[in-house]
Amino acid sequence: MRGRAGSEQEQRQVTSIVPAQAVTGSVRTADDGSAGRDGQEEAAPAPLAPRARLFPSLAAVYRAQLSRARVARIPLLFVATFQSVGIMVLMRGVVDGGFEARAVVAGSSVLVVAFVALNLLAQYFGQLRAGGGLDHYATLPVPPAAVVLGAAGAYASFTVPGTIVTAVAGSVLFGLPLTHLWVLVAVIPLSGAALSGLGAAMGLLAPRQELATLLGQLGMSAALLLGVLPADRLPGPIGWARDLLPSTYGVEALSRSFDAHPDWAVVALDLAVCAVVGVLSLAAATWAYRRAAVR
Repeated sequence: MRGRAGSEQEQRQVTSIVPAQAVTGSVRTADDGSAGRDGQEEAAPAPLAPRARLFPSLAAVYRAQLSRARVARIPLLFVATFQSVGIMVLMRGVVDGGFEARAVVAGSSVLVVAFVALNLLAQYFGQLRAGGGLDHYATLPVPPAAVVLGAAGAYASFTVPGTIVTAVAGSVLFGLPLTHLWVLVAVIPLSGAALSGLGAAMGLLAPRQELATLLGQLGMSAALLLGVLPADRLPGPIGWARDLLPSTYGVEALSRSFDAHPDWAVVALDLAVCAVVGVLSLAAATWAYRRAAVR
């Protein structure tokens, strides 16, 4: 009797230390406290990390593109500057001064921006799409606008030294005043934004890399012919095409700044139009990036 009573007492003690949830068949998980049945734990899905914000992502992409392209783009920037200065030297034998000289210097200066921000950026995004590089950017938790704006800003930054050198050399060559060259502070980024967006859209929408290179070359040629030549020397239909070129308004703003007493209201209007065109072209490039990244 004593042995049977002792075994019953030990069984009651063992039963008392077993959780009630185990007796009823429910177990509390360690992850979120939810109950599982038949001893199976139900783990809640882990929350995703928050999406990166635009401006930190933009700064990161800009620094990465700037460090990547620093060595490779400096020789090309020298070529772009030498090309623009050579065009002004050739035009010096045809143009003596006045409005035509201002147009030549302004167009040659913005041509440096077109060579890098439009031509090279179209080739870069065309190569990126053809080589599968867009897949890498698509896996990053960054907004598409950060990728486009970061690459466009990095390429446009390389145009600053060449544009300044070309504008100063042209002013000295044609005897133009250097007083208002500070307008380049607004002309370079606004023209660079407009042309960079156009170049990025060309590279992303082109079905083949060779076609992206061709479009970039044609865009730079259009900036050369329609920007450097004086507007009153162009036929009517070509003059209309000049008004559609994004860099035209940057050229006009810089050309007007060479006057002895510039009309700053008109200069500001040209820069405002250039800014609007830049926003639209960068928005188109962002849409083209999204389209190319999901295909």
